[in-house]
Amino acid sequence: MTLRELREQQELETLSPIATKSAQTRGRKTLVEKCEIRTEFQKDRDRITHSKAFRRLMHKTQVFISPEGDHYRTRLTHTLEVAQIARTIARALKLNEDLTEAIALGHDLGHTPFGHTGEDALDLLLPGGFRHNEQSVRVVEILENEGRGLNLTFEVVDGILNHKTICSPSTPEGRVVQVSDKIAYMNHDLDDAIRAKLLGPSDLPPFVGELLGPTPSKRIDFLVKNFVENSTGKTEIGLSTDIAKIMIALREFLFANVYANQLHQKERNKIGTMLQLLFDYYMADPDVMPQEFQKCENLTQSVADYIACMTDRFAMKQFNEIFMPSAWEA
Repeated sequence: MTLRELREQQELETLSPIATKSAQTRGRKTLVEKCEIRTEFQKDRDRITHSKAFRRLMHKTQVFISPEGDHYRTRLTHTLEVAQIARTIARALKLNEDLTEAIALGHDLGHTPFGHTGEDALDLLLPGGFRHNEQSVRVVEILENEGRGLNLTFEVVDGILNHKTICSPSTPEGRVVQVSDKIAYMNHDLDDAIRAKLLGPSDLPPFVGELLGPTPSKRIDFLVKNFVENSTGKTEIGLSTDIAKIMIALREFLFANVYANQLHQKERNKIGTMLQLLFDYYMADPDVMPQEFQKCENLTQSVADYIACMTDRFAMKQFNEIFMPSAWEA
């Protein structure tokens, strides 16, 4: 028996009845030889962490554009926080940790430069709109690995596609990541907003400190415990109804006081204009894009793919090289 087979047997014997077992995966679009050591979900996790798209997350905005400070979250640190929270919940509920981690690490691979500001810009430019969860699937199925994709298992792709609130993942592990994403960003975005002095402690809704906790770590601890306590022994898992309502209220507070803060509207307008100019430039001259982004028969989609894959700094570099005059040499 190989180490992989031993691990698969251990999953069947020890995981929850509702957990997704590696040996029972619905598989990949292209069959490949199984690893002697790693399960299929472990392989997916490794494929994601070794991808170019994953490395680019370190230079993509989470919320704050070009922050002056080293301690603001990026898309990569957000992803790692989601993975940590999700694994804690999955372990407590005896779900498949490897599948949970793979989904968490891949869930935001399709995010644009400049966070949701960039997503909003591309949403206006791409017929049919732009949604980062769908773009994440394009990354792992089409764009990565020189156009061959990562060939991930059905369960991981499903979790990536369905991590947004309005979606319904087909596995409990996908559901864990879906909620962990909210737990992570609501708490770290609140923390970053206070660090940026957009908010003060007295500006927070009373329920934040009184119910959820006075610090990010205590709030995350409270929400993780609530998820586990409310889900143990159940087939339908998630936060308790009253706490889920509190999370909705916190999300509405963040949108009104942080994400739509007028102090940053000017910067968001700049980003929208910059991405539109880049979009129009590549539409008029697609041959300047890398060859890997010229394989799609739909030019508009190809241009959107290229811009969505950019990091913040690469997008600004491209804009400066294309539209800003070069300095004269003495």
